[in-house]
Order: sequence, then C-alpha cells, then structure tokens
Amino acid sequence: MDFINAFTVSLQAVVEGSGFIGMTGGNVIMIIVGLVLLYLAFARDFEPLLLSPIAFGCILANIPFNGFEEPGVMSAIGMGIKYEIFPPLIFLGVGAMTDFGPLIARPSSLLMGAAAQFGVFVALLGAMMLGFTAQEAGSIGIIGGADGPTSIYLATKMAPHLLGAIAVAAYTYMALVPLIQPPIMKLLTTHHERRIAMPQLRPVSRTEKILFPIMLLILTILLLPPAAPLIGMLAFGNFIKEVGVVERLSKTIQNELMNIVSILLSLGVGAQMTPEKIINPSSIGIIALGLIAFIIATIGGLLMAKLMNVFLPKDKKINPLIGSAGVSAVPMAARVANKVGMEYDPSNFLLMNAMGPNVSGVIGTAIAAGVFIATYG
Repeated sequence: MDFINAFTVSLQAVVEGSGFIGMTGGNVIMIIVGLVLLYLAFARDFEPLLLSPIAFGCILANIPFNGFEEPGVMSAIGMGIKYEIFPPLIFLGVGAMTDFGPLIARPSSLLMGAAAQFGVFVALLGAMMLGFTAQEAGSIGIIGGADGPTSIYLATKMAPHLLGAIAVAAYTYMALVPLIQPPIMKLLTTHHERRIAMPQLRPVSRTEKILFPIMLLILTILLLPPAAPLIGMLAFGNFIKEVGVVERLSKTIQNELMNIVSILLSLGVGAQMTPEKIINPSSIGIIALGLIAFIIATIGGLLMAKLMNVFLPKDKKINPLIGSAGVSAVPMAARVANKVGMEYDPSNFLLMNAMGPNVSGVIGTAIAAGVFIATYG
C-alpha cells in the first residue's frame, strides 16, 4: 500500500506540474504561430537563419512553467536585449559583412534609402493620432525600416513596456520581406521598368572604402550623438573588414560572433511572443502600424527610383526595383529586388546595384532612431 500511495502522489505531482495543466488558449495560439513560422522558414525558405530561432523561442516561451523567469540562459538572453547589448553587436557584424562599395560608386542611392524612411515618419504620426505617446510612437515607427536591432535599441530606450510587440513585429517583417515586398514591387512598376538593365558600377578604390566608415562615423556622431552606439559599431565593423590587416578579427566578427549573437537575439525575440504581450489590442495595433510603415517604406523607395528616372538620361535609367531595397533589411531586400528582376530578365543581375539603397537604408534607419532619441528621448 505504501508503494501504491507513493506512486499515486508522484503521479499526481507530475500531472499538476506538467505543461498541460497550465496551458491556456493563448499559449496554444502562440505555439501554432511558432509552428507556422517554422513552416515558413524551412518549407518556404523565408529567411530560415532568422525565422527558425524566433519560432523556437516562441514555442519555448509558451510552454507553461518553463522557468524563464529564473536565473539561467533565457533570462541572460533577456538581459542582453534589455540592456542594449545585442543590437550594437549585430551592427558590428553587419558592418563587417557589408560592402559599401555600391553606395560609394553611386551616392544617389542615398536618396532611395532616405525615401524609404518616409514609412517610419508616417507610422510615427499615425501612432500619435491613435493615442500613443511621442516616445511610444517613435519606437513603433522605426519598425517601418525593417531593422530589428534598431527597433529593439530604440524601444529599450523610449518604450521598454512595448519591447515585446515591437521586437516581434520588426523581426517578423524582416524575415517576411520575400513575401511582403514582391506584390508591391510588381504593382508599382511596369513590365518594361522591371526589365531595365543597369550597367556595372565603377570600381571603388581601397582608399575610398577605408575612408568611408571613418567619415560616416565622424559626421553622423557629431550630428546625432545618440546614434553613436549603432553607427559607431557599424563603422568599426566595416573599417576592420576594409583595412585588411586584422583579417582574423574580421572573420571572427563576420562568422562566429555574428552567428552567436543572431541566434541569441532571435531566440530572445521569440521568447517575447507570449499571449500577455502579443494578444491584446495595443500589441495588435503596433503590429498593424508596423506593417503599414513597412509597406509605405517600400513604396517610398520605389517611387523615388521612378522619380530619379525622370531626370536621368536614357542610357542611365535606374531599375525601380532596387528602390524597394531602401529598407534596412540587409541583404534580404537587395536579394528580393534581384530575384524579382531576374524573373523578367534572367540576365539582369541587380544585386550589387540594389545593395547601394540597402546599406543606405541601414544608415538612414539608425539616423532616424538617433533623431527620435534626441527629440523625444
């Protein structure tokens, strides 16, 4: 009898402590969302390196009694987000992996990157009209740049209580660039425009590539000191890459460091996807505003490219598809522009031309974040 009683008590303890007992409808919904994200990552190949850890983090966060609040790996990851450690490190990696040559070779690409920031400011005004404070609206608006690290950095400083919804929206739209952008690109461009062939960019000297991050660092930080952590790390990573004498550091930043930080940050973003943070009117409004901002940003870049063509000679026309790469999702947006262009002309390789607006979008979104911090922070 003692054995039976002990077994019964043990079984009861297991049942009462299992996740099934604490599971709510909200947890089930969010686990299904995580499974859908996994499907998109692996079955549809939508940025699996980014989407898969987000999806797993979402599923893990919605298992009841997971102990994430206790000291451990997941709480440490949360600290890395809360205390703004991961976003600047991501910018360090992006800088080390980015070739600013296309932007240097065609400085007019800055116009497309700047036009894409229009979505950020439209979302800012929209959020303020819906009753969000200026700090909250600025944090929501930056989602339009499709720049997850910058969105997290800004939300941590200005609206930490909205960090979960903002991080989820920004990273989700980054991962879903191949799904969201192509219909907009095809809607706003003609068949002829999508087939415009662009000449190869001029060669950029090593000296130009070395001087660019230094000038970017000095000019941007003097103008907007609050953007220093992001722009500074971006410039440092790029300088390490281009200077060519610290190759071991450059490779470490590009590979091991970038991969590790990306995994941790994406898991942390997924862990924010709990019913309390996502399934409520405020969060749903933030996600909707972020989508609108991203769509407007894409439209802004496309229309700027079309406007530039009005003033360019016939032999120097820009394929408007590269304007959509003016958002900060690097290099995803540039790859999408190239892919859509090759659907209409397989010989039309737009990737390097699209990288100009793409990297200018990274800089533009970081500057916009600096403006918001200086103005509302």
